[in-house]
Amino acid sequence: MNLIRARVTHFRCIEDSNPVEIGTTTCLVGKNEAGKTAFLKALEGLRSIDTKYKTYNKTEDYPRRHLADYKQRHEEMEAQVVETTWKMDDDDKHALIEEFGAEAIHGDEVKITKRYESDSIIWTVPICESHILQQLATRFALSEEEATPVADIYTTARAAKVLEKLPQRTESQSDMLAAINKHRNSSATNRAIDILAARLPHFLYFSHYDRMAGEISINKISQDKSQSQISEGDQVFLDFLEYAGTSLDDLVAATRFEEMNAKCEAAANRITDQIFEYWTQNDQLSIEVRLDEGKPNDDPPFNQGTVARARVKNNLHRVTVPFSERSAGFIWFFSFLVKFAQIRKSQGNVIILLDEPGLTLHGTAQKDLLRYFREQLEPKHQLIYTTHSPFMVPADNLASVRTVEDVMHRDDRGRLRSEGTRIRADVLTTDPQTNFPVFGAMGFEVTQGLLIAPNTLLVEGPADILYLQAASKRLQTLGRTHLDPKWAICPSGGIDKVLPFVRLFYANKLNIVVLTDFDRGQRRKLDLLHRSELLEKERIILATDIASQPEADIEDFFTPAFFATLLNETYGLQDNHKSSTQKLTSADRKTHRNVKRAEAYFRLLPDKYPVFGHYDPALHLLTHPELLEDTSAAVNTSLDRFEAAFERIAKYA
Repeated sequence: MNLIRARVTHFRCIEDSNPVEIGTTTCLVGKNEAGKTAFLKALEGLRSIDTKYKTYNKTEDYPRRHLADYKQRHEEMEAQVVETTWKMDDDDKHALIEEFGAEAIHGDEVKITKRYESDSIIWTVPICESHILQQLATRFALSEEEATPVADIYTTARAAKVLEKLPQRTESQSDMLAAINKHRNSSATNRAIDILAARLPHFLYFSHYDRMAGEISINKISQDKSQSQISEGDQVFLDFLEYAGTSLDDLVAATRFEEMNAKCEAAANRITDQIFEYWTQNDQLSIEVRLDEGKPNDDPPFNQGTVARARVKNNLHRVTVPFSERSAGFIWFFSFLVKFAQIRKSQGNVIILLDEPGLTLHGTAQKDLLRYFREQLEPKHQLIYTTHSPFMVPADNLASVRTVEDVMHRDDRGRLRSEGTRIRADVLTTDPQTNFPVFGAMGFEVTQGLLIAPNTLLVEGPADILYLQAASKRLQTLGRTHLDPKWAICPSGGIDKVLPFVRLFYANKLNIVVLTDFDRGQRRKLDLLHRSELLEKERIILATDIASQPEADIEDFFTPAFFATLLNETYGLQDNHKSSTQKLTSADRKTHRNVKRAEAYFRLLPDKYPVFGHYDPALHLLTHPELLEDTSAAVNTSLDRFEAAFERIAKYA
C-alpha cells in the first residue's frame, strides 16, 4: 500500500496540519521550530519500526497550551492524532479479491487513524459486507427459506449471531456460520483489516543526530542491551554488526578473533563500496572495523575486554583516524547507509522518515544525497524528509515540496497568537523565510545550468522568470515574437549583482543579456556596469526602456488595469476590497510603479488578506494562462511590451 495523504491534529505544535498529499518522495521545507519534526514523529507513531514507540502520550504530546482543557475539548473520545489515506496496489487488491471476490471490493483507498492512549489503529476498508453475505449464501447453496433469517442483515458479525441463535440450523447454514467464524470476531471487515495490516508498511524515523558510535565496549553494550539502555549511536553499531552477518551475542561468545574480524572487514568493504558511489567529496577514504582488547590506559569502559573500533583510512595520506574524528557529515552519511541497509534486510517494506538529512554535509554532498534518494530509495520506498537547506530541495520536482509554517495572527488587542503548524502544497508561501530554501534551490539550479548554456538572460529575481515564461507562451500561441527557448534565464538579484556574475562566468564565454528593474537610486550602479565594458550597453535592457517611465520593474510591462485584475485573481480580492487602477494610484501617488502601488494598497486592506508578495501574482499568472487570452486593450498593450523586450533580446541570440 502507498501512503497518499496524511493529516496530523492535536500533536505538539500542530493543531491541524491540513491534509498533506504524499508522493513517492515528499520534501517538507520550513524554518527551525516550524513543526517539521512533529509531523514526522506523529506519522512514526502510527506504525513505528522502533518497538519503544508504541503509542502517543497526551501528557507529553498534546499541545501544552490546551492540555488543561483536554477533557472539555474531547469529551466523547480521545483526541485523534493522525489520519492517513492509503492506496492499495494490485497485489493488495488481489489479496482481498482472493478472499471475498472482486464484486465485494468497491474502491482502492483505505483510511487509517490513530488516537491518544491507544495502541490500536482504526481502519476503514472498501469492502461491502452485505455483498459478502450474498456470496456466502450462494456458495453454500442456501435456499430462500434458509437465507431468510439473514436476508436483511448487512454485517457478517450480526449474521453470525443470528445463525448461532437459531434453534436448529441446516447443514448449509452451519457451513455458512463456520466460514464467517473463521474471521476475527466473525467480521469480514476484520478479516480484510488483518489481510491489509500484514501488508501495511512500517515507518522508519532517522534523525541527523543518529550517528554510529566510533567504538563500543562489548562488555558494556552487552550489559546495556540486557537493561534496554542502548544509545542510538551504539544501536547503529549493532546494526552494522547485523549487516556484517554477526551479532553482539556472537562477539560475546567468540573464542577466535580472526573469524569475527573477517566478518567485520567484509561488511566494511561492502559499505565502503556503496558509500563512495555517492560520496564524491573524497574518494581516497575507506572504512575499517577492528576488534581488539582494551588497553589499561584507555578511558573506561574501553580499557578492558573486547572493544570494536571503526576507523577511516585516508589512502592518499596513508593514515587512519578514529571514526569519531571524521566530519559530522561523513559520519551521518555512513550511519544512515548502515541503518537503512539493515532495515531493508530485516524489515523490507518501510516508509522512510528523515529529519534534516545531510544537515552537516557540504552543498554538493547534499546533491549527492538527493541522487542517492532518487536512485536507491525511491524505486522501492516512499520517502518523507524535512529540510531548510536549498541544496536539499529538489528543484526539478517542486511538486513534491510542501511548506511547513507556524501560522501566527494578532488578536483584537494586537497580541500575537499561534494557530499551530500548517503544511501546504503552495511552495510560494507568503512567508519569505519559509520559502527561502525553495527559491534558493531554484536559483542554484538555474545558475548551474548556465555553465553549459551558451545564451544567458539575467533578470532580477524568480518572479521575473515566471512573468517572462507566461508572456512568452501566450505570444508564441499568437504567432508573435517570443523568448527563444535557447535562452537560460537566471535571477541575478539586481543591477549590483550583475557585474560580479559576469566576472564570475566571464571565462565561460557566455552570451549574456540583462533585463533588469531600475530606479533613480541605481544610477551609480548602472554607470559602474557600463564602465566595466564587460557588456555592451545595448545588452543591458532596463525595464524603464520597455515601460516608458523613469522607474520601472518588470511588473510595469503590464498596464495598471491588467495588473489590478491579476491582483484580484491572485488574492481573491472582492467587493469593496477589489483593486482597480484608480485605487492603486490613490494608494501611492508618488510613483508610477505597479509593485510600489500594490504594496501601499495592501497595507490598507484588512488583516484577513495576506501581505502582498512579488512571487504570488507571477505564479498565479503562469498557472492561469487564460488571463492573457483576453482581447482587451489592457492585455494587448501588456503583450506588446513583452514582445518589444523579446525583440531586443533576440538581436543577440
